[in-house]
Amino acid sequence: MKLGLGLFWGGQEPTDLAPIAKRADELGYESVWIWEHVVYPKEIHSKYPYTPTGAAPFADHRTLDPWVTLSHIAAVTKNIRLGTNIYILPLRNPFLTARAITTLDVLSGGRVIVGAGMGWLEEEYALLGQDFATRGARANEIAQVLKALWTQEDPEFHGQHFDFPAVKFDPKPVQKPHPPILFGGETNAAMRRAARFGDGWLSSGVIDTPESARAKIEKLRDLRRAAGRDHERFETMVCGGAWVTREQIEQFEEAGVDRLLLAPWFSPEARRGIAPGAERAPEPGQSAACAGVLHGIERYADEVASKLPATAR
Repeated sequence: MKLGLGLFWGGQEPTDLAPIAKRADELGYESVWIWEHVVYPKEIHSKYPYTPTGAAPFADHRTLDPWVTLSHIAAVTKNIRLGTNIYILPLRNPFLTARAITTLDVLSGGRVIVGAGMGWLEEEYALLGQDFATRGARANEIAQVLKALWTQEDPEFHGQHFDFPAVKFDPKPVQKPHPPILFGGETNAAMRRAARFGDGWLSSGVIDTPESARAKIEKLRDLRRAAGRDHERFETMVCGGAWVTREQIEQFEEAGVDRLLLAPWFSPEARRGIAPGAERAPEPGQSAACAGVLHGIERYADEVASKLPATAR
């Protein structure tokens, strides 16, 4: 089991992300994850697919470019892996995406994980001049384009949405054969995409139990078998919530989960009845929320993660 941290701000300032990631690296967490959007309309009419009301479960519309942010984090860390959860793949030209990811993978020494998704915000697609209806089909081709650019000496691609002759694309990423692409989402189409074109799957952000995770992973296994890819390496990541006990981690592992996404600073176990940030005074340039996050990840590392085998972190 690998333990990742979702850096979903939660009150932190952008300048807090690097010190939080640096401390997580020192504590032995396996990865940190950044989410993203490019732009929000002032009025949102699209329905968010993972809440009963269709309303997005966040009010803070501030987001940073994920590759620039993760490069900032890479500069102050040594081992922790750098992931997106999720990067909206069909919003961008695949050459630009491939170059950004390659740059980070080279400069970080091969630590990138590409968590990719389709996005749900139709207005965002319109603002960027991209077709919302064909986003799934284009994402399928983009995954193939990225892998061609990353692995072929003279890559070329001929598809319905992307078609180009042999080109030169260097340097190649550090990771071989390429940085892993994990597709996110819980719909049938999303899971089929992960099974056919991905190197893994990550959940939508809905908090899973070991039982719900098991059902999803069994479905993915069936889809991968049908696609003839059940022999290939494939990672699964689910959101475990704030505080997952050692016993629950073992249950997730038995269900077939490879990585848990956590946010222990939100849990009562981390705060123990005291306000976030009250455990320590923020250092210069840090917010009180940053101090609360640091306290949460340190307490979780001490009370839970340190009790796991080293390979589980």
